[in-house]
Order: sequence, then structure tokens, then C-alpha cells
Amino acid sequence: MSGIAATLQRRREKDQGIGTNSQALKYLNQDYETLRQRCFETGRLFQDDTFPTLPASLGFKELGPNSYKTRGVSWKRPTELTSDPEFIISGASRTDICQGALGDCWLLAAIASLTLNEEVLARVVPHGQSFREGEYAGIFHFQFWQFGEWVDVVIDDRLPVKDDELLFVHSAEGKEFWSALLEKAYAKMNGCYEALSGGSTTEGFEDFTGGIAEVHELSRPSPHLFHIIQKAQSRGSLMGCSIDITSSADSEAITSQKLVKGHAYSVTGAAEVEYRGEMVKLIRIRNPWGQVEWTGAWSDDSTQWRYISDEDRERLSHRSEDGEFWMSFSDFLQHYSRLEICNLTPDALSDDSVSKWALSKFDGSWRRGSTAGGCRNFPNSFWTNPQFVIKLEEEDDDPEDGEASCSLVVGLIQKNRRRMRKIGEDMHTVGFAIYEFCGQRNVHLNRNFFLRHASAARSETFINLREVCSRFCLPPGEYLIIPSTFEPQKNGDFCVRVFSEKQADFHGFSISTCRNMVNLLDKDGSGKLGLVEFKVLWTKIENYLKDVDNSGTMSSTEMRTAVEEAGFSLNNPLHQVLVARYSEPDLTIDFDNFVSCLVRLETMFSESSQSSQSSQSSTLTFLMMMMMMMMMMTWLNVSLL
Repeated sequence: MSGIAATLQRRREKDQGIGTNSQALKYLNQDYETLRQRCFETGRLFQDDTFPTLPASLGFKELGPNSYKTRGVSWKRPTELTSDPEFIISGASRTDICQGALGDCWLLAAIASLTLNEEVLARVVPHGQSFREGEYAGIFHFQFWQFGEWVDVVIDDRLPVKDDELLFVHSAEGKEFWSALLEKAYAKMNGCYEALSGGSTTEGFEDFTGGIAEVHELSRPSPHLFHIIQKAQSRGSLMGCSIDITSSADSEAITSQKLVKGHAYSVTGAAEVEYRGEMVKLIRIRNPWGQVEWTGAWSDDSTQWRYISDEDRERLSHRSEDGEFWMSFSDFLQHYSRLEICNLTPDALSDDSVSKWALSKFDGSWRRGSTAGGCRNFPNSFWTNPQFVIKLEEEDDDPEDGEASCSLVVGLIQKNRRRMRKIGEDMHTVGFAIYEFCGQRNVHLNRNFFLRHASAARSETFINLREVCSRFCLPPGEYLIIPSTFEPQKNGDFCVRVFSEKQADFHGFSISTCRNMVNLLDKDGSGKLGLVEFKVLWTKIENYLKDVDNSGTMSSTEMRTAVEEAGFSLNNPLHQVLVARYSEPDLTIDFDNFVSCLVRLETMFSESSQSSQSSQSSTLTFLMMMMMMMMMMTWLNVSLL
């Protein structure tokens, strides 16, 4: 299926709910219910051949087949490790997640934050799974968000074990296995366990929620950061933080006040209390180790707790050695390096009392030689990058700085790069720029525009992470977003997501193209399309589109092939007129222009055919009439419709 046709097919499936959390795609076409029922019928526990109990499922380098770290590793089911295993005991909690021999504390911090929201957790860990007799078949499943779609990942429950202890994540309880099984499902989706080593908590946040994660450098915090944290908390957002290391020797080193460097923590709360006549801002943090806690001001046994009200003390409910602690916001800024906030999608929150973001999304590709233009440092090719327009019309209700503005979080995410580690590839260095834009939509702006205009905003840096994300406050208006790799000619797939406090309008078909499509099928002259008419139109559009190189645009050669496959036989002069009328200077035809061209062609073929049949005295051939009509549109730029 062509690139554009495939896009249309995905849009149709999305409209039907396929790929949403409630109708997740079956990863590797494995259906949990079907496989589970088969296990009951055969009396055999499930064995997952797509993620076998082999060294390759552990890793490829440090956890590879010849690594000393994997010596003596076997795979055992929970029923072989304890006589009474449980999937979840008394509900999932943050203390269920303790780190093992894998460097994926970033993932565990995300899982720990996930347990704070039962509704969000249930989207990742479906209900109805257990080790109880009559329900257990050695098969479990979990759901993850992947670049705009939810996928359901099936696993068996054979887990890596060394010396009869789980090798990787485990529960402090010892008999609880949901977190270990979730980690296995995530490892399967990413190729192996080692693929999870090293990463950002934001990645786990996003794959567990479908949300968009932003990073705040605490060395230069926004003056409104505590307000941002409070608003994030009110929206059910997930939050994490970490302390940078200066050398490899610092990794997971413990400071004098019991903070762990290079370690991913969860931020689990924010509050203000009256302390000796002044209001003090506090942050609650959790270490996924389940122990090793901050010993400074506002720690569990500090004297500060004696000087606040009983009500506040009860409300904040500070505890002893459970990995969770409070600290002042000022100490937080001083000791931690980075805060990560995952903003949840509207569908993740059913509580109407919780504020919700508006979400817009765009998928695209960088292709060597056509749409991989590199960053602004390469002005001759930067303009060839994919471009899309967003319109911000409504101002925030509660602006952070009191100025009339529109808050938005823009994220550029690379697709499927973690899985490519096995073949020696990793993340591209990526970023984006935003330009204020006033003009005709559905026009790909050329080199001259970017030479004459500075960006209105841009990602803080180009970075080789899966996603680069930034928060902005912009005046109402129209903006052009340009995602790119740092260097040109880098192939890759991506999606751009925009979370805005108010609904943002993305471009689609131009008004002219929409009018032409309606006119083509509006047989009753109502100026509207009924359901049947729209279905005919949708089928026509799908049949029209062919995009051989998956670039997202149509070359003149592809266009000619697609026009002929759509049923239009054109001579060379007429084809030249079409290219001149609808192509960009680089001879590519974008989505909107191509559909507009085909709709016009079909309309004119119909009208010209009727005219030729009704006029006995006409000496013009059918194609001559067509050419004249198209040339008039090209030279005079007037619409026949």
C-alpha cells in the first residue's frame, strides 16, 4: 500500500477506534484471549515462541550470550519460585517496584509513578489476570503506547532467575509479580532486556500513558515551575527527577544526605504548608529502590514536622523508610538536576474535575534526497523538511505569567529507534523550530522564507534522545512547525505532538479542495455530503493515492502513474500542464494538491464528455478540450468550479 494510502487506512482504522487503548493492536498478531483459551483446552501452560527463553532475549552486549552477567541464568515461572504467587496484592503500589541487575531505573521510576493513578495503571495492566486455579495458564498481557497507537503485548511468565532470585525488577513483597511481568512485556516490545538499559523516565511515562513528556533543567528553572508542578498534579500528570553525574564513578553514588546520583526518582506530590509563620513549598519524592531516603530538612525524622499544624502533618502523611520523602522546593532545586513531567492525553482521564489538555498529532518521515533537510545550519536544504501549520486562537484561562498567551507543549518523537540497537543503530540527533506564519495554507514554504524570517520559538537543543520536547507560551496566531534531524540526509520516521490548553487547529485540505470534493459528489445540490456520498468520496481518495517512495509527497513520475491508475488517459502535453499547475518548484506534489488535481480531473472529464456528446458540431477532440481548460487554470489561476 502506498505511503499516503496507508495513512488514510490508518486514519479510517483510528476513526473506528482501532489502536486506542480499548481496541489495542495485537503485537505480533498474538491475541491474548485466543491463546489463553487454547492453553485451557490443551492443559498446557503458555510458551511464547516469539520471545523465547534464550540468551538473545536477555541482550546483545553486556547481557549477551557470552557475558559473565548472564552465566547461571535460568528462566522460571513464579509458581516455581514460591508456593503462592500473586499477580497484585492489595492493589499496585510504589513499593512493588525494586530494581534488579538491569540499568533501567528510568523505567522503574515511570512504573512507580504509574501506580499513583489507578485509572492510568489499568490501561497498562489489564484487569482479570491472576495465578488463581482455573484462571492461570502461564500467559499474561500488557498494553503500551507506541507512537500514536496502543499495542497489546502477550508474554509467558517465565522470568530470568539467578540463584533462585529474579534477575531484574522485583517486588519487595517477594510473592508479587505484576511489575516483573510488565518489565518482560516491555523488553519484548523493544527486542530484549538490554535494550532497556539507559534511558529517560519520560520515555517510560509516554509508553505507559500516551502522554507527552517535558523536561525542566533545574539549574535554570522557570520562575513559574512550582505553579507548573501544581497544575501538572491537578491534571494527573506523572513526574520524575534525577541528579546528574560528572563521571561514571558517580553513577548511583550516594551523597552525604542520602540522595542517589544518576538515579531516576518519582515525584509523587507537591504542597504548601505554614511553617513558623511563613508558607513553605514542599515536594514529595520516591526512590524506586524502596529505601535510601533524603536526610535533610523535611525528611521523615526532621524537626520541621513539629512546627506545622496537625492537619498539615496528617495531610502530608510522612512515613518511615519506604523510599518516599518530602523536601523543600528550594532544596529540590539545589540538589536535583532535572524534572520530567508527563502530561496525559484527554482520553486517559475520565474525571471531569481534572483539567485536560487538547491534543493534536502529526506523523511524518525524513527521507534522504527529499525530506531530510537537516537543521537551520543547512539553509539550502532546511526548507525541504516536513512542514505543518498549527493555529492558536484561544488564550489560556490561567496564564503562567499573567500575559495573554497560549500555552503549549510540543514534542518531536523518533519511532522505533530503541529496537534498532541490535543492528548497531541508535537515536538521531533531532529538534524542531517554530515560525510565525501568515499566508496561504497547504503551501510548502521555500528557502527564501527561512532566509528572511527568524524562528518564533524552537526546541531548547538538538539531542539524541527518543524525544525532544519543550513548553512555550506564544501569542495567538498561526505557526509553522519544522521538525528535523541535526544533519541532513538522515532517514527516519517521527511524529509531532502538540498539547495545548485550548484546542489547536491543524491544517488539512484547503477550502478550495474541500469545495471541489463536495461539488464532485453533491448530486442533489444541497452543498453537503450525505453518509453514502462521503463513503464514495473516501473510496475515491484511497483509490487515487500512490506514493511509491513513502516520502509523503508525490513526484511527477508517481503522479502520472497514479493518474493513469485512477482511470485518466492523458497525453504528454496535458500531463505537463498538470505538473506545472500543481507541483512545487522541486516538482513534488503534496497531498492536498494531488487530491485537488484528481477531483478536478474527474469533474472535467465528466463535464467535457457530456459536452462532447451533446454538441454535434464540435470539432475539438476531448483531450484538446481538457488541455485548454487546464491551461486556463494554470495561466489565469481561476477555478472552473
